[in-house]
Amino acid sequence: MANIKFNNIHKSFGSNKIITDFNLLGNDNEFLVLVGPSGCGKSTLLRMIAGLEKIDEGEIYINDQKINDLHPSKRQTAMVFQTYALYPHMNVYENMSFGLKIEKRPKEEIEQKVMHAAKILQIEELLERKPKQLSGGQRQRVAIGRAITRNPKIFLFDEPLSNLDAALRAEMRVEISKLHKKIKTNMIYVTHDQVEAMTLADRIVILNLGNIEQVGTPDEIYRDPSNIFVAQFIGTPKMNILKVTSDNVVSGNEINFLGNKVKINGINFSKKDYYFGIRPEHFSFSEDNEYKFNPKVDLIENLGNEKIAYIKIDQFEISAKIPSHQNIENIIGFNSKDIFVFDENGKRVKS
Repeated sequence: MANIKFNNIHKSFGSNKIITDFNLLGNDNEFLVLVGPSGCGKSTLLRMIAGLEKIDEGEIYINDQKINDLHPSKRQTAMVFQTYALYPHMNVYENMSFGLKIEKRPKEEIEQKVMHAAKILQIEELLERKPKQLSGGQRQRVAIGRAITRNPKIFLFDEPLSNLDAALRAEMRVEISKLHKKIKTNMIYVTHDQVEAMTLADRIVILNLGNIEQVGTPDEIYRDPSNIFVAQFIGTPKMNILKVTSDNVVSGNEINFLGNKVKINGINFSKKDYYFGIRPEHFSFSEDNEYKFNPKVDLIENLGNEKIAYIKIDQFEISAKIPSHQNIENIIGFNSKDIFVFDENGKRVKS
């Protein structure tokens, strides 16, 4: 069991600031996912934990032990890379045991740990094969197995599934989730894929330009986004964001919107610009909708069990997720309870 603490972490490459004043506490046995667009600093954070990047300012603690100046081999972490990083001239057994041999562990201990990891990952029959004889998914299992043999306090995953095809990524997501439940060890996982973040995480840390935008469980992030960036980053297709100008304010809690007077209880609108957010899945064809429209359809993507309709309502372009059997020519609508309100700076306004 281990916890990890980041205290005022800063990191720059030259004049380019990558991480700015990063503070976070990771809990025991937690699956923590760092997610964000390319260049937001998530992989750099992982490499600083592993000791592969120097920390400019701040401290990182594992179980209250400061690790800034510890050699990577002394940090009790194990990293799984995007590129597998297997030795091509070694077979699977040799790859998985290499770190233990470097540490001069007894032969019996090495064999026990390798066989234990191979059993967990169901790769016992692959131990004599070379990496070139393995599929992408098998290579990634070997890389994970090599990490397991080290018995680390914290596993570090740096976009480990990005080189796999869609079907294999889904399979490996399940395997990694099962692995976390089996070995009950902290895992810190970096990805730019929101599906991986939502399906794997106990908590998600959403990063943008080296800053934390929001930390929370997948449900908290989805249902209660703190700003427009978070709201649009989580969810497929992304949330529709529609600007409502100060001219549309009717009264304290009422705004003219798409030809309707939309009333949001608990919010007192002033003479400012606002943004309304509506997730594509919150549009429906129910007669009970508070607000209804006749949409103009630009494009429909048929995904089998559902459709993504790209429609125009007034000057807005909107995406709506609808059942595959539904006729989009019908009147479409939504309810005020499904509207997210953001201020002119993109921050969430709550009732």
